Amino acid sequence: MKNQDQSTAKIIFPAAGFFVFLPVLFISIIMSGCSMYVNKLVIKDSSLKFSEGTIISAGTGAAVSYDEFMADLKKARFVYIGEIHTVKSHHDIQLNIIKELCNSNPDIAVGMEMFDRTYQDVLDLWIKGSLDRKSFISRTHWYANWKYDFDLYSDILEFLKKKKIRIVGLNIPFHIPSKIATGGIDSITGDDKKQIPENVETSNSSHRKYVEEVFKMHRIKGRDNFENFYMAQAVWDETMAGNAALNVKNDAMIVLAGNGHILKFGIPERVFARNNLPFRNIFLAPAGTTADISHVDYIWVTAPLDKRIP
Repeated sequence: MKNQDQSTAKIIFPAAGFFVFLPVLFISIIMSGCSMYVNKLVIKDSSLKFSEGTIISAGTGAAVSYDEFMADLKKARFVYIGEIHTVKSHHDIQLNIIKELCNSNPDIAVGMEMFDRTYQDVLDLWIKGSLDRKSFISRTHWYANWKYDFDLYSDILEFLKKKKIRIVGLNIPFHIPSKIATGGIDSITGDDKKQIPENVETSNSSHRKYVEEVFKMHRIKGRDNFENFYMAQAVWDETMAGNAALNVKNDAMIVLAGNGHILKFGIPERVFARNNLPFRNIFLAPAGTTADISHVDYIWVTAPLDKRIP
């Protein structure tokens, strides 16, 4: 059996938006040598490997301390924190960062991919303390829209409620991207069309390449036109960027979204194009996977997804 550092483990995670198209998280795993899980994160196109708990600066390619990391985040007006939706440790990290940033800046909002903007009134009622957990789940149609276990997010939502921290629903109504992916953007009519941003940036070659790689991995009947598939993702990111930018005045915002959305060409650069406000983005990557450092400010190495791979 090879030494663990010599084995290769690569896990490719689609962007959060693609989960509407793919109800089950697709994980592609390539192993060599043995079935033991590689316990370090590998940086793509390099020999660098980092252990669980390490925070890596993309600027230097080296580990930074937690204090250095937080001090830098506090300089930003937007902080984007990624996630793999079903991984509880990712939400624990998000909550920890939220608490730290709120302690230093109480005038902050949290934008969430998990809610579309038509639920803003319900989010406001939650923060005011007017809704209990059961009513909130019901009135946001959580299991019709987001579908993931509410308990994965409950600690974050309860903290925001306790501290009366404003939540902003960033998303487009969830049925619209899948309609675009299957029928094209010109098929969207009526009230749905009003939800589409007036301008959708589709010229970023890195974003297109990223989406194309996901598209090639996942062929779904009825969604075999790449241009439609790409437009669906571009509309998704553009909408969230627009809502984030619109809802920041003199405060700051933490954005919680899937790892694919918080890559710079996803939401962050689209917001920056609107307001030129400084941002930092943090990609949460499990040990035992390979991550590309090109489009992030930081990578936080999280616990492996599993101890063993069959």
